[in-house]
Amino acid sequence: MAENQTDGELHHADIQDIKRMIPHRYPFLLIDAVRDMKLGESAVGIKNVTMNEPHFQGHFPERPVMPGVTIVEAMAQTAAVLVVKTLDMIDNDMLVYFLTIDKCKFRHVVSPPDQLELHVKVVRGRGKLWKFYGEGKVNGKVVAEAEFQAMMVPPEEA
Repeated sequence: MAENQTDGELHHADIQDIKRMIPHRYPFLLIDAVRDMKLGESAVGIKNVTMNEPHFQGHFPERPVMPGVTIVEAMAQTAAVLVVKTLDMIDNDMLVYFLTIDKCKFRHVVSPPDQLELHVKVVRGRGKLWKFYGEGKVNGKVVAEAEFQAMMVPPEEA
Protein backbone atom coordinates (compact mmCIF):
# COMPACT_ATOMS: atom_id res chain seq x y z
CA MET A 1 0.00 0.00 0.00
CA ALA A 2 1.16 3.52 -0.69
CA GLU A 3 2.30 6.00 1.94
CA ASN A 4 -0.95 7.97 1.66
CA GLN A 5 -3.93 5.71 2.14
CA THR A 6 -6.85 5.98 -0.24
CA ASP A 7 -9.52 8.46 0.78
CA GLY A 8 -12.26 6.37 -0.83
CA GLU A 9 -13.00 9.11 -3.37
CA LEU A 10 -12.38 8.70 -7.11
CA HIS A 11 -10.20 11.47 -8.54
CA HIS A 12 -9.78 12.71 -12.11
CA ALA A 13 -7.22 14.78 -14.03
CA ASP A 14 -7.70 16.61 -17.31
CA ILE A 15 -4.86 17.61 -19.62
CA GLN A 16 -4.18 20.85 -17.73
CA ASP A 17 -3.90 18.93 -14.43
CA ILE A 18 -1.63 16.34 -16.06
CA LYS A 19 0.74 19.05 -17.31
CA ARG A 20 1.08 20.25 -13.70
CA MET A 21 1.93 16.72 -12.52
CA ILE A 22 4.40 15.33 -15.06
CA PRO A 23 7.05 17.08 -17.18
CA HIS A 24 6.12 15.50 -20.54
CA ARG A 25 4.97 17.72 -23.41
CA TYR A 26 4.00 17.24 -27.05
CA PRO A 27 4.94 15.10 -28.86
CA PHE A 28 5.73 12.86 -25.89
CA LEU A 29 2.79 13.63 -23.61
CA LEU A 30 0.86 10.45 -24.38
CA ILE A 31 -2.23 10.69 -22.18
CA ASP A 32 -5.22 13.00 -22.55
CA ALA A 33 -6.92 12.40 -19.19
CA VAL A 34 -6.80 10.21 -16.10
CA ARG A 35 -10.02 9.02 -14.47
CA ASP A 36 -11.12 6.72 -11.68
CA MET A 37 -8.03 7.40 -9.56
CA LYS A 38 -8.11 5.59 -6.22
CA LEU A 39 -5.24 7.23 -4.40
CA GLY A 40 -2.43 4.79 -3.70
CA GLU A 41 -4.21 2.02 -5.60
CA SER A 42 -5.22 2.45 -9.24
CA ALA A 43 -6.13 4.74 -12.12
CA VAL A 44 -7.31 4.67 -15.72
CA GLY A 45 -5.51 6.83 -18.28
CA ILE A 46 -7.15 7.81 -21.55
CA LYS A 47 -5.25 8.10 -24.83
CA ASN A 48 -7.20 9.20 -27.90
CA VAL A 49 -5.19 7.73 -30.76
CA THR A 50 -5.19 10.08 -33.78
CA MET A 51 -3.54 10.07 -37.17
CA ASN A 52 -1.88 13.42 -36.30
CA GLU A 53 0.74 11.77 -34.07
CA PRO A 54 4.29 11.98 -35.42
CA HIS A 55 5.12 8.26 -35.10
CA PHE A 56 2.42 7.36 -37.64
CA GLN A 57 4.43 9.04 -40.41
CA GLY A 58 6.80 6.08 -40.31
CA HIS A 59 5.01 3.38 -38.26
CA PHE A 60 3.46 2.58 -40.72
CA PRO A 61 2.13 5.12 -43.27
CA GLU A 62 -0.16 2.66 -45.08
CA ARG A 63 -1.34 0.89 -41.90
CA PRO A 64 -0.76 3.07 -38.82
CA VAL A 65 0.16 1.05 -35.71
CA MET A 66 0.83 2.65 -32.34
CA PRO A 67 4.30 1.48 -31.27
CA GLY A 68 4.20 -0.86 -28.30
CA VAL A 69 6.80 1.16 -26.44
CA THR A 70 4.52 4.21 -26.57
CA ILE A 71 1.70 2.15 -25.07
CA VAL A 72 3.95 1.18 -22.15
CA GLU A 73 5.12 4.79 -21.81
CA ALA A 74 1.48 5.92 -21.67
CA MET A 75 0.90 3.38 -18.87
CA ALA A 76 3.88 4.84 -17.02
CA GLN A 77 2.61 8.41 -17.48
CA THR A 78 -0.76 7.33 -16.06
CA ALA A 79 1.03 5.74 -13.09
CA ALA A 80 3.10 8.92 -12.56
CA VAL A 81 -0.06 11.04 -12.38
CA LEU A 82 -1.50 8.61 -9.83
CA VAL A 83 1.63 8.82 -7.66
CA VAL A 84 1.85 12.62 -7.83
CA LYS A 85 -1.83 12.91 -6.88
CA THR A 86 -1.48 10.30 -4.13
CA LEU A 87 1.52 12.09 -2.59
CA ASP A 88 -0.01 15.54 -3.16
CA MET A 89 3.04 16.70 -5.14
CA ILE A 90 1.32 18.74 -7.85
CA ASP A 91 3.53 21.55 -9.21
CA ASN A 92 6.69 19.95 -7.71
CA ASP A 93 8.31 19.25 -11.11
CA MET A 94 9.18 15.65 -10.22
CA LEU A 95 10.92 13.53 -12.84
CA VAL A 96 9.91 9.90 -13.17
CA TYR A 97 12.36 7.30 -14.50
CA PHE A 98 11.69 3.72 -15.55
CA LEU A 99 13.70 1.19 -13.56
CA THR A 100 12.30 -2.05 -14.98
CA ILE A 101 9.75 -3.30 -17.49
CA ASP A 102 8.83 -6.96 -17.02
CA LYS A 103 6.34 -9.46 -18.43
CA CYS A 104 5.49 -7.08 -21.25
CA LYS A 105 3.13 -8.49 -23.88
CA PHE A 106 1.48 -6.91 -26.90
CA ARG A 107 -1.71 -8.72 -27.84
CA HIS A 108 -3.48 -6.57 -30.47
CA VAL A 109 -2.77 -3.64 -32.77
CA VAL A 110 -3.76 -0.13 -31.65
CA SER A 111 -4.56 2.29 -34.50
CA PRO A 112 -6.46 5.53 -35.11
CA PRO A 113 -9.24 6.19 -34.12
CA ASP A 114 -8.97 3.87 -31.10
CA GLN A 115 -9.42 5.13 -27.57
CA LEU A 116 -6.79 3.40 -25.47
CA GLU A 117 -7.58 2.92 -21.79
CA LEU A 118 -4.53 2.47 -19.57
CA HIS A 119 -5.46 0.57 -16.41
CA VAL A 120 -2.67 0.77 -13.82
CA LYS A 121 -2.57 -0.76 -10.35
CA VAL A 122 -0.03 -0.16 -7.62
CA VAL A 123 1.76 -3.37 -6.71
CA ARG A 124 4.07 -1.63 -4.23
CA GLY A 125 4.65 2.02 -3.42
CA ARG A 126 7.05 3.60 -0.96
CA GLY A 127 8.70 6.99 -1.14
CA LYS A 128 10.55 7.30 -4.43
CA LEU A 129 10.17 3.68 -5.65
CA TRP A 130 6.92 2.34 -7.08
CA LYS A 131 5.94 -0.88 -8.86
CA PHE A 132 2.86 -1.21 -11.07
CA TYR A 133 0.88 -3.63 -13.18
CA GLY A 134 -0.68 -2.09 -16.27
CA GLU A 135 -3.05 -3.14 -19.01
CA GLY A 136 -3.90 -1.26 -22.17
CA LYS A 137 -7.44 -1.88 -23.40
CA VAL A 138 -9.41 -0.91 -26.49
CA ASN A 139 -13.17 -1.54 -26.36
CA GLY A 140 -12.62 -3.70 -23.27
CA LYS A 141 -10.09 -5.96 -25.02
CA VAL A 142 -6.58 -6.19 -23.55
CA VAL A 143 -4.09 -4.98 -26.17
CA ALA A 144 -0.96 -4.79 -23.99
CA GLU A 145 0.19 -5.56 -20.46
CA ALA A 146 3.32 -5.05 -18.40
CA GLU A 147 4.76 -4.86 -14.93
CA PHE A 148 7.04 -1.89 -14.41
CA GLN A 149 8.93 -0.02 -11.72
CA ALA A 150 9.67 3.67 -11.64
CA MET A 151 11.51 6.10 -9.43
CA MET A 152 10.50 9.69 -8.71
CA VAL A 153 13.34 12.18 -8.49
CA PRO A 154 13.38 15.94 -7.90
CA PRO A 155 15.13 17.70 -10.82
CA GLU A 156 18.07 18.73 -8.63
CA GLU A 157 18.85 15.05 -7.90
CA ALA A 158 18.57 13.92 -11.55
